Amino acid sequence: MDMNRTDDATLRKILQRTKTIAVVGVSPNPVRPSYFVARYMKLKGFRVIPVNPGHAGEELMGETVRATLADCPPEVDMVDIFRRSEHVPPIVEEALAHLPKLRTIWMQIGVAHPKAAAEAQAQGLDVVQNLCPKMEYQRLFGELRMGGINTGILSSRL
Repeated sequence: MDMNRTDDATLRKILQRTKTIAVVGVSPNPVRPSYFVARYMKLKGFRVIPVNPGHAGEELMGETVRATLADCPPEVDMVDIFRRSEHVPPIVEEALAHLPKLRTIWMQIGVAHPKAAAEAQAQGLDVVQNLCPKMEYQRLFGELRMGGINTGILSSRL
């Protein structure tokens, strides 16, 4: 499984252009990573569309939980996948079929599927594997530095 890191310039570009994120596999349980990642991204100004068939129709973070990506609004431009790697191919296929403004497939830490990634890239999408958008946002936009963590990014900002 190739889980090479995407370069910082590409990650920064993705996070700056993204407006609406469908989070597949989000949990309404506030101690689950999928919940706090979705909540953080929402607090940073992204529209977050929760996708979880087990909670479809419920409200989470001010949005109705969708059962599938096909139920999501067409303005979704990034899909963040919180599912095991073997579940990625049908998610990518559904995203490609139903989300006309989609620009990015993002697979969470520990999630990668080279074949599905290649399929999305062949359709012109950016694909990120084995990373967390919350952590990358914090690292690239200076929030981790405030906690004394060396992000490896030089900046004149305090």
